[in-house]
Amino acid sequence: MVGDQLSGMLDLVEVRGLVTGGFAVRGPWIARHDVEDPLKLIAMVSGRGRLTTDGLDGPIELEPGDVAILNNRSWLEHEGGVGDGPRREIVPEADFARLAGADRGTDDVVVGCRVDIDPAGQALLQQALPPVGHVRASAATATNLRGTLDRLFDEVTANRAGSGFAIRQYGQLLLLEVLRAYVDQAELPPGWLRLLTDERLRPAIGLMHAEPGRPWGLEELARAAAMSRTSFAERFRTVAGVPPVTYLNRWRMLLAQRALRDGDVRVGSLAAELGYASESAFSTAFKREIGESPLRYRHRVRAGLVSV
Repeated sequence: MVGDQLSGMLDLVEVRGLVTGGFAVRGPWIARHDVEDPLKLIAMVSGRGRLTTDGLDGPIELEPGDVAILNNRSWLEHEGGVGDGPRREIVPEADFARLAGADRGTDDVVVGCRVDIDPAGQALLQQALPPVGHVRASAATATNLRGTLDRLFDEVTANRAGSGFAIRQYGQLLLLEVLRAYVDQAELPPGWLRLLTDERLRPAIGLMHAEPGRPWGLEELARAAAMSRTSFAERFRTVAGVPPVTYLNRWRMLLAQRALRDGDVRVGSLAAELGYASESAFSTAFKREIGESPLRYRHRVRAGLVSV
């Protein structure tokens, strides 16, 4: 199932949606700041706003429940509110103090979420998304997203026991629902997110994910997708941005990085498990894709984890 494949990919690259703060304000307001996170979500829980960032020809009009996805942007300007008088300058803060006592019926409420991802997956997710995405709450496919935002707001403002834990979980769900809704609303650029949602190619992807160490040939994969070799190869490249063999090799490298990071598997055993003829062949492929040998990668990553 595509849902299982998407879940597997998100787990593999250790994607985490972390709610970082927000604000509630009445009257005209404006927030300007640099964007330090490679991937960031801006959720308009209630009210309306106009969001501008580098790379946009004009502002995005955010309606209640809408979410903007910022992919490798350097700054943003977000303004909204109605009434007389100058706009109030909102300075972002890394907490929820400005949401205390917020009222969705009268306030403009904005919540920010950063997307944490391991280095192996960052390029994959950034490639799969456009520089700026707009997820519309008005779409029929966004029902779960609106519900998640409502429950997140309730946890942030109610200050109940265990709210910190709940907010972390809703941050994860918010990211998932944003991705789901965006897939249904937009034309995705070539990449793994578009690939995992392609009905025609799904059977072939399932085979590669289930048995990554098998030497899959184009004929077998095309047969699984009920397509000719030529049609399958052309569609795969168009949807994924790379040929099937390249995708399979990158999938193997993601699996290898997780195994080296999280376990004590021998490099030779890992090479055999992933379908390489020898440890040397695997190490060469790993260094070509990742930029360092498997053992050096393991030592560096684990040293980093210990130092945190």
